[in-house]
Formats: sequence, C-alpha cells, structure tokens
Amino acid sequence: MNNLKPIIFLIPVIALVFTGILYFYFLKKATNKNIFKRLVFTITVIALLLNLIWELVQMPLYRDSSFTIGHIAFCALASVADALMVLLLYFGVALIFRNSLWIQHLKWQQIAIVILTGGTGAVLSEMRHLSSGSWAYDNSMPLIPVVNVGIAPVLQFMILPLIIYFLSFSRLKLSDKI
Repeated sequence: MNNLKPIIFLIPVIALVFTGILYFYFLKKATNKNIFKRLVFTITVIALLLNLIWELVQMPLYRDSSFTIGHIAFCALASVADALMVLLLYFGVALIFRNSLWIQHLKWQQIAIVILTGGTGAVLSEMRHLSSGSWAYDNSMPLIPVVNVGIAPVLQFMILPLIIYFLSFSRLKLSDKI
C-alpha cells in the first residue's frame, strides 16, 4: 500500500464490466430469475464479508500496515475487488459448464478449475502489485518459491471462492428448498 496509482483500479473496472455482462447473460437464460438473483446477491455479500476478514487477518504480513482507518479502508476496497473476482470466477465456471447453478451439483472438475484459476490469478495479481510498488510484504509473509509471492493472498483465492459458493448455495437451498 506504499505507492497507489490510479492504474490499480483498471483490472477491477474491467472485472466489473465483464461481471455485469455475464450477470445479464445468465439472468436472461435463468429458468428461475429470482433464485439466480438471490444467489448472485448472496455470493456478493458473503464474498465481501469473508474477503474483508481475510484481508484484515493477513494485514500484518504486509510492510507498513497498521490497523488505522486508512489501512482498514484499503482492505475494504480490496474486498470489493475480491468480491468482483469471486463473481467473475463463478460466472466463468458457469460458462464452461453451461450452467449458472453449477454449484448445485459440484464436481471435482469444477473444484479444480476454481482452485487453479483462483491460485493462478492471485499469483499474477500479486506479481503485478509487487512490481508496481502497490504494496510490499513484511518479512513474516511466507513466500511461494520461484514466483516469490505471498502464500496468504494466493490461498485466499484458492480456498475462499469455493467456501463462498458453498455457503451461498446452502443458504439459498435452505430458504427455497431448491
């Protein structure tokens, strides 16, 4: 968080555009539009909350971070971008499997796609942010050898999306008896 530049918002804005396009694409195809809307809303809310918690917990692993209002606001903003990426990943898997409710019948291929895509995206994102000086790691951040990026943000996108999708669908299933 040392050297924030407006370019840092480019990828989240692109993600927002693609997420919007995919949302309306799947909404148009949905047989039950209400359930689809509620699933997307639930994924978004849970993604915001869980990513904010993760961001705050891993904050000490970053250089010059502290629990000030500025750093917490930055974590909240990062959580918004994270939630967009979680939605984009969900819609990407939905495109591949041609099913906007793919989480209903979770298969190992879908799990593998989410884990590999999330991990790869996190590695590339961290490399970009580290090289641009957007943030730097504290010595306490465990690094992934070869790529030299922090394990905490990579695990965030390998683990949290599936938890978010599962919790969202479970909540919807309980309330609607899908």
